[in-house]
Amino acid sequence: MASNVEAPERWYLALLGFAEHFRTSSPPKIRLCVHCLQAVFQFKPPQRIEARTHLQLGSVLYHHTKNSELARSHLEKAWFISQQVPQFEDVKFEAASILSELFCQQNLVDSAKPLLRKAIQISQQTPYWHCRLLFQLAQLHTLEKDLVSACDLLGVGAEYARVVGSEYTRALFLLSKGMLLLMERKLGEVHPLLTLCGTIVENWQGNPIQKESLRVFFLVLQVTHYLDAGQVKSVKPCLKQLQQCIQTISTLHDDEILPSNPADLFHWLPKEHMCVLVYLVTVMHSMQAGYLEKAQKYTDKALMQLEKLKMLDCSPILSTFQVILLEHIIMCRLVTGHKATALQEISQVCQLCQQSPRLFTNHAAQLHTLLGLYCISVNCMDNAEAQFTTALRLTTHQELWTYIVTNLASVYIREGNRHQELYSLLERINPDHNFPVSSHCLRAAAFYIRGLLSFFQGRYNEAKRFLRETLKMSNAEDLNRLTACSLVLLGHIFYVLGNHRESNNMVVPAMQLASKIPDMSVQLWSSALLKDLNKALGNTMDAHEAAQMHQNFSQQLLQDHIAACSLPEHNLISWTDGPPPVQIQAQNGPTTSLASL
Repeated sequence: MASNVEAPERWYLALLGFAEHFRTSSPPKIRLCVHCLQAVFQFKPPQRIEARTHLQLGSVLYHHTKNSELARSHLEKAWFISQQVPQFEDVKFEAASILSELFCQQNLVDSAKPLLRKAIQISQQTPYWHCRLLFQLAQLHTLEKDLVSACDLLGVGAEYARVVGSEYTRALFLLSKGMLLLMERKLGEVHPLLTLCGTIVENWQGNPIQKESLRVFFLVLQVTHYLDAGQVKSVKPCLKQLQQCIQTISTLHDDEILPSNPADLFHWLPKEHMCVLVYLVTVMHSMQAGYLEKAQKYTDKALMQLEKLKMLDCSPILSTFQVILLEHIIMCRLVTGHKATALQEISQVCQLCQQSPRLFTNHAAQLHTLLGLYCISVNCMDNAEAQFTTALRLTTHQELWTYIVTNLASVYIREGNRHQELYSLLERINPDHNFPVSSHCLRAAAFYIRGLLSFFQGRYNEAKRFLRETLKMSNAEDLNRLTACSLVLLGHIFYVLGNHRESNNMVVPAMQLASKIPDMSVQLWSSALLKDLNKALGNTMDAHEAAQMHQNFSQQLLQDHIAACSLPEHNLISWTDGPPPVQIQAQNGPTTSLASL
């Protein structure tokens, strides 16, 4: 009798052992693993074993094969049977969680939502699963751009975590909600929420790594909030705290001790992902502030770390980090006069987006904006206009929209014959009246664009007013590139007006700042002005030195221009519709005008 009772357990454990052996083989032998698990059903097992085996089969098929229909069938059976078995929470809710993931993968979001809602409804006595399923449904709403529903769910999660005594997970829910409120630009709700989060994080006494990871999450939100507002100087104390925080985390050892409260069994991000994220926000800051060599240094570190992580980890967030890093470094390259490298990196972003439709959906507008900036740098103004127009069609992000409109206005100013379109654009980014965003940096740039237009129209006093406003704003927040551009344009205005001394007072610091950034275009412009200024002032030696500098910058830019236009990737400037082209055909030599050089 005893042997009959033990027999099912023995055969079950034997088949399970074989299945696990095949699953963890190198390489995994998934077909044999599936055969072993399917053999369990030959023994007509009790409901608990039947449900668990359906879950295991569904999970293996979902994660390791493309047979999603069979995976779905097993997961649906696991979910159905486990609801009839008392005290079987882990199998029941894991089946619901994986099944809803599979539904989302198959674009059956309307099947995933009710499933998750039902699981959330019946999991209130199981804190870990209740919180996890709330996070999962909130993420699903976020991916659908329904941020209101996602915020509501995160609010429910925060209150539930408070009731079950998990201040740690309460903070995670609130910080996640804060992140979505920042995305929605609901700044009035963000500030009190972040203040509350700051208090909870500081007061929470628990696992040091978990505490520091909450601080990183909190500080990342603060830093990105400042950077979104274009406040490059004001953000420095927060950014410094964030960098110190990540250093602290990297010295701490992961404790294997599990939290006593099951609701605390969550991590925001792995330690290695947090390190990359801190590099990323540092690059964003350096780019905005105009410390481009620093941006390059941190991009190199972050990309090296990402390459290592991607060998072991296929998490989609790593590709997102990689694309955002490349977007920033491409802008740096265009400023520092490395257009050919920038173009190859734009092509790299295209390849990453080809691998992930969601990544392309989220970054298509940025990709076309980068191509527009590249087109300006090689003087292909018609293509620049087409790229910016495409980007405007694809974005709903207000800051990006304003950035694109500002650059498109600069294209129209250069073309000189697009007055109606130009005035229509400028009306929408009027820095003196109803500016569309709260970004300090973008508003300063809008004043600069107005100054540039007034300069080209010969309205020099008006131009000076706009440029002094730009200077005041850019100095207040250490926006070095805008400062350098404003100084050199003011210098040009004073030179045209015959006020050589005042012109010199503007152009010399513009040149110093442009060299520090380094901004190749401003250096070219400044050296041309210094050559003419010194000639006018009778400083022959200085004029000769400036002429030599101008010649060197011209040669560098010309060589880079020819190299960029000769690349097969240069054909990307004609792409304005659909997904990125898979293969880029080579073309015969450069076809663009070098007049701007």
